[in-house]
Amino acid sequence: MPELVFTPLQEIPKIHAQLRASFKTGKLRSIAYRKYQLLQLAYLIKDNKKRFEEALNADLGRPAIEGHFLEINSSASEVKEAYCNVEKWAKPEKPGFSLNFTVMRPVIYKEAKGVVLIISPFNYPLFLTLPPLVRTCLLDTTDYDLHISQAAAIAAGNATVLKPSESTPAVSSLLAELIPKYLDSDIVSVVNGSVAEATKLLELQWDHIMYTGGPRVAKVVAAAANKFLTPITLEDFTVNLETDIFFSSEVMPPPLRTFSQLSNYNVGKSPVIVDPQCDLEMAARRILWGKCVNAGQTCVAPDYVLVPRSFQDKFVDALKAAHKSFYPESAQPSKSDTFSRIVTPQAWKRIKSLVDNTKGAVVLGGETDEATKFIAPTVVRDIQADDSLMSEYDLPIPSLCLPVEDIDEAIAFVNARDHPLALYVFSQNAEFKAK
Repeated sequence: MPELVFTPLQEIPKIHAQLRASFKTGKLRSIAYRKYQLLQLAYLIKDNKKRFEEALNADLGRPAIEGHFLEINSSASEVKEAYCNVEKWAKPEKPGFSLNFTVMRPVIYKEAKGVVLIISPFNYPLFLTLPPLVRTCLLDTTDYDLHISQAAAIAAGNATVLKPSESTPAVSSLLAELIPKYLDSDIVSVVNGSVAEATKLLELQWDHIMYTGGPRVAKVVAAAANKFLTPITLEDFTVNLETDIFFSSEVMPPPLRTFSQLSNYNVGKSPVIVDPQCDLEMAARRILWGKCVNAGQTCVAPDYVLVPRSFQDKFVDALKAAHKSFYPESAQPSKSDTFSRIVTPQAWKRIKSLVDNTKGAVVLGGETDEATKFIAPTVVRDIQADDSLMSEYDLPIPSLCLPVEDIDEAIAFVNARDHPLALYVFSQNAEFKAK
């Protein structure tokens, strides 16, 4: 795999200026040209599937089938959807009836914002880089919020800078190589680097910033955007507006809503509440899958399970049975083609330290290998609120069983903490779910 080459700091303002100048020429006002760029992006993915598969494996130990399912095929589907819908998205619209404005006969015209910055994370380095390029949320198109237009950065006619994660050097290097070959460099550029390069990017004025990742960096991004009153989309956050609740009839992990503004938020761990009357086999399989796919490195992966004390033994047995069905003797997760790896040695050491210091009982898994950054699917029971494994947001790998007396204690426990990114409820009882 090629070595990741950081973009020289002095080149970043030049890239920004070039994109700004290109946007002003109006070449992206043509719907036909936008569709051509989207088609080129589709060919970029199609022609290089094997190379993306290899890059994902190099960065994350991603098995081939998982790489295609989670990122490669999903990214291609996003491009196809934008290509097929760009004309519809670009059409002017009339807002719903309003007594205050009907005499003005308002019409909403879809105008591109300008130059967009997309900062993507390590855990889905392809799917959280290319689809945002294709499907950027352009919010608040009128002062009265009469319409919310979800369109693509390219399809909507924006010029874009992509800043992939430095923690996935193989994918980031491949994107830097391929994007200039397939897309118009006057409208899409890749900036690779770490903190210094990201800081330089955030010193510049953008027309919209998209960031996917943890709250610590999100606050830095929001502060930088605030200097220019730049609108931002912080994906994968709840912002004390509402909580996403997904019940057992849905496939995990489901898509999250996105928000265009930051307002006094704290992102909490994503809990699971299990009703003893649920379909236990299905619940165990879905919870374990959510914690095993991509080695648990998913923002909406279930972090801990609130389960009645009297039901904990039965629930743990169900998790063990699910694990056995997922990983029989012929396909153990320690094998490189069945289970992803932790992204960096530093992340591996952090997670292992938290597991080593838990006061709960490890009843499944726990095996590790520093050389390959492997941590086995792990179940820890009898977790308490102050446990080391409860101390960090978005902790991969361990499935934590936190016993409670009843649903009321579970609700109180969740409400006493930061708003969860996602909340999963497994129950067949409508009253239980409504509560």
